[in-house]
Amino acid sequence: MSEEKNLDSIKKFWPKNAPDINIIPKYIDKYKKELIVIKYGGNVLIDRNIFNNFIEDISVLNKLCLSIVVVHGGGPRIERKLKKENIQTNFINGLRVTDEKVIAIVEEVLIDFNKDIVNSLNKKGSQAVSITSKSNNIINVVPDNKELGFVGIPNSINSKFLKDVINQNQIPVIAPLGIDKEKQTYNINGDTAASAIAKKLKSRRLLLMTNVEGVYDDRKNLISEIKPFDIENLIKLKIVQGGMIPKIKNCIDAVENGVRGVVILDGRKPHSILDEIFSDKGSGTLIRK
Repeated sequence: MSEEKNLDSIKKFWPKNAPDINIIPKYIDKYKKELIVIKYGGNVLIDRNIFNNFIEDISVLNKLCLSIVVVHGGGPRIERKLKKENIQTNFINGLRVTDEKVIAIVEEVLIDFNKDIVNSLNKKGSQAVSITSKSNNIINVVPDNKELGFVGIPNSINSKFLKDVINQNQIPVIAPLGIDKEKQTYNINGDTAASAIAKKLKSRRLLLMTNVEGVYDDRKNLISEIKPFDIENLIKLKIVQGGMIPKIKNCIDAVENGVRGVVILDGRKPHSILDEIFSDKGSGTLIRK
């Protein structure tokens, strides 16, 4: 098929206000044999308009036959459910202390949200596959530490199942849940889960969609690209702090273990995924060696 005919077919589903369609073939060639892991934070997807934009972008990538894996969070939804059930929880270093009551609610909420994403993608004409602790589980875990309860660290990932799904031009949609050798469900930090999957698959890109533009320097300017060593210095100087620190550490871990680049970008911005993939400039902070 000629490039002109390709563009005509792409126009049928290309969103308004997305990057210039004429440059798309260049980037399709760049990524057609590569893998992109996209993690969307629950804080971003709580807004339904942003959620719908996210669904549209993922569907577009799928229709372009790019290989993508989606990992989602669900923190605000979990908070709402816990509040409704009058269950109070504590956090240690940004991780929720998770007892038996809490893990039951976490699992329920994340599975429901996973189904929402899968059903929304399927309505857009894509084929999405639900991956949770109860359906097609791919993540085996070990406990993080006793104080945290049922919070796990990925120990092994069934990459064969993921590759089989991807090779059929389907979209794996993964909840940050795993099970241990006793079949007990554990909650996993979403960034940690996404990083572990990206490392296992040696993805070209890991995109972390957040509610900030990216990483800022000491003058509050957005950093477009930075190396792991330099970003570690920003942590030491306390320019990067708070909840961004564990996110950055996951980024560094991914880059140092086979992922060619990790991007932190603003998931609130319409079509930020498309802006990142289909431009040289990108739309967030790229971390790579």
